[in-house]
Amino acid sequence: MRKKRNRFLLGSTMMTAGLLLLFFGAVETAFQTGDETVRYDDLVSTFEYETDPYFSSALAKWREQGVRDATTSVYAEGAKPSAVSDGQAIYAGEYAGKPNVLIWKTENTGWVEYQVDVAENALYEIHVSYYPLKEGGHKGPVQWDVTIDGERAFREASSTVLYRTWEDVRPILKNSDGDEIRPRSIDVSDWSIRPLIDSGGAYTQPLQWHFTAGTHTIRLTGYTPVAIERIELAPSQPVPAYGEVAAKHADVPPIDGEALTLQAEDFAYKNDTAIKLFSDKNARTVPRYTGRIIYNTVGGLRWLEQNQEITWSFEVPETGLYKIGFRALQNTIAQKTSFRTIRIDGQVPFREFLAYGFPYSASWRGVILQDDDRNPYLVKLEKGAHTLSMAVTQAPVKSIIVDIEKTIAHLDSIDWDLRTITGTKNTGSLDRKGTLDRNRTWSMDQDFPGLTDRIELAAAVMESLSRRVVEANGNKDSISQGLETSAKDLRSLLEKPEEIPYNIDEISSMREKFATFIDTLSKQSLQLDEVYIIPEKADAPSMEAGFFERIWGSAANFVYSFDPRDSLRNLDDTKLNIWVQRGRDYVDQLQQLADESFTPDTGIEVKVNLLPNPELLLMSNAAGVQPDIALGLTQDLPVNYAIRGTLQDLSKLEGFEELHAKFSPGSWLPLYYDGGYYGVPETQSFQVLFYRKDILERLKVGIPDTWEDVYELLPTLQQNFMNFYVNPNEFTYYFYQNGVEFYEPGGVKLGLDRPEAYKAYKQWTDLFNTYAVEREVPSFYQHFRSGTMPIGISDYNMYVQLLAAAPELNGRWGIALIPGTRQSDGTISRWAGGGQRTGVIFDQSNKKEEAWAFLKWWLSAEVQEQYGSDLEAVNGVAFRWNTSNVEALRNLPWKKEDAEVILKQWMWYKDIPNVPGGYFLEREIHNAWVRTVVRKANYMSSLEQTVRDVNRELLRKQQEFGFIDEQGNRVKELDIPIVDRPWEGIDRYVE
Repeated sequence: MRKKRNRFLLGSTMMTAGLLLLFFGAVETAFQTGDETVRYDDLVSTFEYETDPYFSSALAKWREQGVRDATTSVYAEGAKPSAVSDGQAIYAGEYAGKPNVLIWKTENTGWVEYQVDVAENALYEIHVSYYPLKEGGHKGPVQWDVTIDGERAFREASSTVLYRTWEDVRPILKNSDGDEIRPRSIDVSDWSIRPLIDSGGAYTQPLQWHFTAGTHTIRLTGYTPVAIERIELAPSQPVPAYGEVAAKHADVPPIDGEALTLQAEDFAYKNDTAIKLFSDKNARTVPRYTGRIIYNTVGGLRWLEQNQEITWSFEVPETGLYKIGFRALQNTIAQKTSFRTIRIDGQVPFREFLAYGFPYSASWRGVILQDDDRNPYLVKLEKGAHTLSMAVTQAPVKSIIVDIEKTIAHLDSIDWDLRTITGTKNTGSLDRKGTLDRNRTWSMDQDFPGLTDRIELAAAVMESLSRRVVEANGNKDSISQGLETSAKDLRSLLEKPEEIPYNIDEISSMREKFATFIDTLSKQSLQLDEVYIIPEKADAPSMEAGFFERIWGSAANFVYSFDPRDSLRNLDDTKLNIWVQRGRDYVDQLQQLADESFTPDTGIEVKVNLLPNPELLLMSNAAGVQPDIALGLTQDLPVNYAIRGTLQDLSKLEGFEELHAKFSPGSWLPLYYDGGYYGVPETQSFQVLFYRKDILERLKVGIPDTWEDVYELLPTLQQNFMNFYVNPNEFTYYFYQNGVEFYEPGGVKLGLDRPEAYKAYKQWTDLFNTYAVEREVPSFYQHFRSGTMPIGISDYNMYVQLLAAAPELNGRWGIALIPGTRQSDGTISRWAGGGQRTGVIFDQSNKKEEAWAFLKWWLSAEVQEQYGSDLEAVNGVAFRWNTSNVEALRNLPWKKEDAEVILKQWMWYKDIPNVPGGYFLEREIHNAWVRTVVRKANYMSSLEQTVRDVNRELLRKQQEFGFIDEQGNRVKELDIPIVDRPWEGIDRYVE
């Protein structure tokens, strides 16, 4: 039977909506389904506003057109650009021993242009001789958006990278308990020549651009300080297959001798500070764990992101062929293979090392690099010094990720089509079933022409993707099984097509599940203990623990587990005891900084312990065991503990007024109780407006400044099947911007029974009832990346997530002040909270002076900056420290334009005061929201009910704590500060 190929476009409802149908640009892959052959390009996205193809698709097109690789290089001198964005910050000069280079020091995003005369119509790589500047605290790679003659050739060109070189400081230091302190990373970058590569790690070789013969303008756009000596358009260097290389080495005499063993943790350098050392307790791991932290391995969960590379240096005693082996652990994600690009002396020796797979293994195992027939790969090494490098690559799974993205977009189009007709579009899932008329009989051919074909296509794609995942991994895993199960679920729906409209949520859940598949596929974890360079005829050393070694190691580890040094119940009276409710990385970094700085300066020894659960503070108090200081507590806990008399009033300590002035008045509100301050702000989140620059530009809409602007923007977004994101759990800015305080003076009644409060509450609920903002969004981050929600209000976590895990959006997103409410005098009020972590001193401490000295040291700008810099240097940008110290934040490596926005929003920072019974407020106001938005109750009566319920609890708690007697008479007044003006103290930090 003749194979036929169909393209399934959107249903008639989408066509009549006049939507522009845009295709993903990726390598086209065909697969069989029944008697049809379809292609992944049949998966149409109704949301994707990316017109740039993927590099793989662009390259395939150029090849089809007969464009070949270049044969000669074209050069442009770095110091001679044709144009720059800022002549004051981008200029020619001398740097690091080179006399005539371009020095690029823009604080905001800038650009440089070079004109090149190209002699042949060909494909070129772009190589750069560069030196990443160390000034300004920048620690990330140099990232550029590359355009040729004003056009971006492919989407990866927007996030090309040139990496820095980092070393770990040696020798590794130990703390007073004998534990090793994870070393800092220092930037040892020097002049180097590297090709531009994709920041997403999707390709094993450098990116290429098509240049026709003639004059062209290359524009590099970015913000990382860098010096440029030269730009080279270079021919691509093909990587031969192993068979070709082996044939050339057939006459190399075989050699024998001792295998060279390298401790993996003793690497020469790395290209990302996030790569770090780990302590492992396995009996065979060297050096052996003996009850104290010893950093004896590298990688694991800190070596899984795109392009992260580790390099080892070694010397071989004689020229010959060598095998390469590792003692490796790859057990992060069950049945998933991790891939590495392997280089010798900076070059991939043969094609099989472009993406070598390390299969899943539950425990440590020895790995010799070998082919499918278990024949080791042999690498020729000349006598002397060499380097071995391994870099994370996503190349084997990138095409799968792309097609999963297209499948998600295809399911989106089906979902939106169904909601358009059934009337459930843009409503929250809480009432979707309620708004759908289940008494109606649907005719799929008439009501949804082509929809069943599109669902059939999605099922066929999922089956194909499942097979491709198995092929990439070498076996089935949770992703391949999940795709296969989803395909079966869709085919089950097709058995009763008239019921498909009643199962919209099932399709929606698939989209969210597939988004997690993308994240899982992207992670390429690998942990190494030892690296082996083995002469051709030599045997590999023992790489795994024997039976008796494992038994002995397990027994020893069991004994070590009783070591009480980290037990919270055993406090060291000779030291200042600090409990920290954060992760181990934060605790270790604080201990290291205190050992290096605080103790030598003050003579006060410090012991920092991890507090896994804040409830342990209450239980430890009952047991008579309590630290001197607790850090990292949520902002509600200090007042909760102060009410019960367990905390020190910090306002009574010397120097408090000086400390108080360094932080915004709104940040002190949740820490104030009955005339005293019982905590200090450590870290502070922020609410800002996130927006996709590229999408708003193509929609030809601006950034909303007020809520009225948001209302005007929403129709444009929704007509293009997009939406604005607001978190339904955030409500403070609606009330504060309308001049509403949550409590009346004295704190025994809510202040929400005023006309301004009803107005604010209606504004909040109308966003969901009237303006069709989504009530339930599992991941704004994922919707922001895909473009379905190109704008919305979120916080610090969203910022760091985008910075660390969305390199493809580099330069395409920004932040702005949150929408405000215009006041009668014409000014715009932008009050908003954000949440903070706090530190406290316990009243039972007999070291209050020492504890207060530590808190003042800890909150100083210098220490906060040092801690934030060290934390990011060791762990990467995902650990960006959101300090509450404004001066320190200004000096940490935030993009200047982003820091300006954060600081301007900071002057409007204002959180809810904590009062006895105040815990009832958040619960009941959300109950009101549910009544109004979900159950469609009258907004005034719903808020009135909340006021009554909360007032009863406030009264009960004030009676319990002695502010009101049993007859309802006021015994003493509860003081609640009022913050009604933006913080003027931040003015000197804002331009």
